[in-house]
Amino acid sequence: MEERTAGTSSSGGSRTGRNLPAAIAVGVVLGALVLGTVYTIKELFLIVVVGAVGVGVLELVKAFATRDIRVPAVPVLAGLVAMQAGAYWGGPEWLLASFAVFAFVLLIWRMFSDGTDGYVRDASASVFTLFYPAMLSAIVALMLHPDDGNHRVLIFIAVTVASDIGGYIAGVLFGRHQLTVISPKKTWEGLAGSVVACTAVGAWLVSWLLHGQIWQGALIGALAALLATVGDLVESMIKRDLGIKDMGTILPGHGGLMDRLDSLVTTLVPVWLLMTLFF
Repeated sequence: MEERTAGTSSSGGSRTGRNLPAAIAVGVVLGALVLGTVYTIKELFLIVVVGAVGVGVLELVKAFATRDIRVPAVPVLAGLVAMQAGAYWGGPEWLLASFAVFAFVLLIWRMFSDGTDGYVRDASASVFTLFYPAMLSAIVALMLHPDDGNHRVLIFIAVTVASDIGGYIAGVLFGRHQLTVISPKKTWEGLAGSVVACTAVGAWLVSWLLHGQIWQGALIGALAALLATVGDLVESMIKRDLGIKDMGTILPGHGGLMDRLDSLVTTLVPVWLLMTLFF
């Protein structure tokens, strides 16, 4: 989620135009749900992931429909479940195989559903949705599988959330220089805040939970900050192209699930790779 520069309040007592009390309450509930599942029964956490990403997929399908782009939700959701299960119980090979199978299913599905007009457009959007966010989110199952997978998932989520919080605070307090026209409310100061927050959280949690080196955690955190920002910008591009403000309204103070998942899915792969390399 993008940070906001200082401005006039529109709701919730926040001068940023964001309903801050609602956003904090939702964040606390989501955090409790993650901790309560990832540190009890890992499979329950995967169900939470499938549910959250499934809602995100439906939001993306609905967003595409505003531009008459038809993405079939059923095979994408089935692919999401298959990729999560394949990754967790079968490993990377099963994840890749599941993606390939369901990408082909989507091509066939569209072939027999709406005629030839717009086939390339609809099929491309469908495979894109299968990849982003469905396949990318399945990397969390690979991260969760090892004995210390719960710690790895917590670190991944914590550094990504730190990017949002650090960027938000720095953007509000110091944001003056626009980062990019893609997302006008993002600032260089906000990006710096994200990097500082992620680096600190990564260094702390990796050394504490995984008994790694401080530099390893700092590297994971810094990379997460940059890629979380890229994830925000990717979704901003999608929303600008489709002419919508938010992907949904399910989370008060946050928007839709995809408005929360954007930075998580783009951060997953490199953080998983670094953790696999280091530990």
